[in-house]
Amino acid sequence: MPQQTDVLSSRTAADSASDLAEQRFLILSLLSRVRTCIPVRVIACTASGAAAAVGRVDVQPLVQQVDGDGKAWPHGTIYNLPYLRQQGGSNAVICDPEPGDIGLIAACDRDISAVKASGGESPPGSRRRHDLSDSVYLHTIIGAAPTQFVRFHSGGVEVVSPGQIRAQAPTIVLDGNVSITGDLSVAGAGTVSGDLVAQGASVHNHVHVVGDGTTSPPVI
Repeated sequence: MPQQTDVLSSRTAADSASDLAEQRFLILSLLSRVRTCIPVRVIACTASGAAAAVGRVDVQPLVQQVDGDGKAWPHGTIYNLPYLRQQGGSNAVICDPEPGDIGLIAACDRDISAVKASGGESPPGSRRRHDLSDSVYLHTIIGAAPTQFVRFHSGGVEVVSPGQIRAQAPTIVLDGNVSITGDLSVAGAGTVSGDLVAQGASVHNHVHVVGDGTTSPPVI
């Protein structure tokens, strides 16, 4: 025999009290199928942490379904949703979702499965509309204080990381005064147009003590 399953319905006794109540229930039932946005928890993300193309996330909606008896029912997992990335051409800010993130998904009004598969213009994959399967993960809306971040505020810009901060380019230009707390290691030659002072001694104007006298400053 087939296994019996529960059928969810939000219908209550009041929805059958009159013709008007019946019509109201029908209208609200149809409107409830028009999905807009809903908070979710990220279950998995295909991103590996490297600089790669936009990946996919699996999410679980956090606002549970409620039946006519007031009982709450959890949603299942929604698989393979694209997520939002700040990107234009080959330029991007990469901050991929991670499992446990709580964010917002927006449901597209048509089936986007063919567009996801082709990466280009396509007809809708089916006649479904406003379905959670056609959602896009937008961004985090609930989260703890970050330990790694870029912060913009009235006093300036902060770049904070508990690990390494790496800047890679053929040429890196620092336009302004630079203050370093910690050790400095340079692999390669260095050129200083002004004077360089090390432990209070000028590299350009220092002298050495020789016997009872001193040497002349270095010839530049």
